[in-house]
Amino acid sequence: MSSLTDHAENLVARAVTGRAPALPTAVFLALGTGGSEATGVTGEPAGNGYARQRVTFTGTGPQQNTDTVRFTFTAASGTFTHAGLFDAVAGGNPLTWAALPAAAPVTGPGTLSINPGALTVTAD
Repeated sequence: MSSLTDHAENLVARAVTGRAPALPTAVFLALGTGGSEATGVTGEPAGNGYARQRVTFTGTGPQQNTDTVRFTFTAASGTFTHAGLFDAVAGGNPLTWAALPAAAPVTGPGTLSINPGALTVTAD
């Protein structure tokens, strides 16, 4: 996930110029069907048990998720092709986004899991 959103680019710009922006205290992973620098993930589902999931990262350079991230669905919700980070569990500001390595179809009730270390955030 190296595609920073416009909001995240502005945070970095303020930080490197000594303006001390308010940084997120937690980040939440979202799934969607697309993405852009302006909006982060697009096509985020609503309903069917879907909710953004809090993610914890570790690392001294590239950041990787420390725990399995689990999205639970109560019904079919489509095919997800992108993931992104936000600074809130709902609404909030988009931070970064990327295409998933493979499309993830949700064809009925179940759980979509992302293993520890599978999400990497870089500033490239």
